[in-house]
Amino acid sequence: MRVLVQRVSEAAVHVDDRCVGRIGPGLLLLVGIGREDESPPIERMARKIVELRIFNDPMGKFNRSLLDVGGQVLIVSQFTLHADARRGRRPSFIQAAPPDIAAARINELVQAIRAAGVRHVAEGSFGASMRVSLINEGPVTLWLDSAELFASDTPRT
Repeated sequence: MRVLVQRVSEAAVHVDDRCVGRIGPGLLLLVGIGREDESPPIERMARKIVELRIFNDPMGKFNRSLLDVGGQVLIVSQFTLHADARRGRRPSFIQAAPPDIAAARINELVQAIRAAGVRHVAEGSFGASMRVSLINEGPVTLWLDSAELFASDTPRT
């Protein structure tokens, strides 16, 4: 699972001319599920995201988490995070999970973020052509990859 985390003052996602998800201050999560992510550590990733200390304290230091500031979350599926552009000019998406698996994992992440204590969790529309707008606060953008974050969980042979 790959997650591009952006701290935002606001974000929205539209399908056609309809807003399907909107948040105020919090995090926009662009989430890609990989073919190898049969059972990514969803709860651990959710905890990592909501507990990241990337919000400013009164002194302007990164000491507060999403939970500390009562922030909101907008989750948008993005299979292109698993693009392989090493060869040629057209990226390959063979490493992205099939839609049925990816949709289920995205839904599990939505539920895990809610269960972790986030009151307002909005979503994009899986599989739709979406327009995402945001105001990146800071700017603060982080890259989380479950294969890197939780590599020590994998049994070594």
